Amino acid sequence: MIEPQEFYTELQRAGVSFFTGVPDSLLKSFCAYVTDTMPSEQHIIAANEGGAVGIALGYHMATGQVPLVYMQNSGLGNIVNPLLSLADREVYATPMLLLIGWRGQPGVKDEPQHVKQGRVMCAMLDAMEIPFANIGHDGASAKAALDGALKYISEHNAPYALLVEKGAFADYKLAGTVEDLPMTREDAIKAVISTLPIDAAVVGTTGMASRELFEARAHKGTGHHRDFLTVGGMGHASQIALGIALNQPDRTVVCLDGDGAALMHMGAMAIIANQAPDNFIHVVINNGVHGSVGGQPTVARDITMTSIAEGCGYRAVHSVDTEAALVALLGGGLPCPAFIEVNVKQGYRADLGRPTSSPQENKAEFMRFLKGSQN
Repeated sequence: MIEPQEFYTELQRAGVSFFTGVPDSLLKSFCAYVTDTMPSEQHIIAANEGGAVGIALGYHMATGQVPLVYMQNSGLGNIVNPLLSLADREVYATPMLLLIGWRGQPGVKDEPQHVKQGRVMCAMLDAMEIPFANIGHDGASAKAALDGALKYISEHNAPYALLVEKGAFADYKLAGTVEDLPMTREDAIKAVISTLPIDAAVVGTTGMASRELFEARAHKGTGHHRDFLTVGGMGHASQIALGIALNQPDRTVVCLDGDGAALMHMGAMAIIANQAPDNFIHVVINNGVHGSVGGQPTVARDITMTSIAEGCGYRAVHSVDTEAALVALLGGGLPCPAFIEVNVKQGYRADLGRPTSSPQENKAEFMRFLKGSQN
């Protein structure tokens, strides 16, 4: 496997000393090393991948140097426009190294939401005329791929992608922080679903939150039909929930969101508040990190999420960090749309399972519930 420190050192030797992007599970060891090593002005964890391309473009224009943009391949959709309409050599000709975690690589077992993305990724890069090379599991091949990428970037002033296979990087643990908060995310999710009316619909955000929601329902024995598990499309769960709330106005609709997901497409909050559905509760569970992909920090603990929600126009805005306060709010007849930030400690259970139903089965069961055929 590739040692994160060695790959980082090779980048530094080549003059690549500015990193930005959105963390990925296949890159978590490398991202963790970068987070622990680089000063914050040289490493910016972006809200979304397209924003990272913009930051990288600005960095290059200010310094003349080559930036690195990292992401999971699920973020390709967020970078198509800025890559083709800004960074492309036919537009602003921006040298840029893309480091992409190859989830769903053909022949490698992965979750359903990653399979097609992994299968079509190379064709997408070909269609965008972005050359690429694979990074396997040894330092020599990684160095050769990096040298080839940087040679192309220097000659063409254009982006080049390095595709990182599963297990390529050796393990490196991010330096942890100690938090004195009473609740875990799983505690918060259990409190929410225990307090809601029986006919409430719940939309869970991507990542660990939906996995914990599935297990919480299994533990209670109440079935999974009330929940839509947004296993992909990070940052869009709240808009899915909004579409449901607007078209089923007599049903309480709750979005169980995450801080990283809410930040990724924060404009969604303005649309929710502007549409003002009086049956919508937006619960943002804030642990301050991208917990599903290695624990790299978000900026959610450095800003005031409730002030943003209030500025957007939510009718009720609250921040809580205890189960009692959360239950009291949900059981107290909140004016809606309501925004509740729930501050929780980082981490999740090591034995946390995955949903046992397929995305298609989840959708079909959820739709039957919305049509009133299940309680």
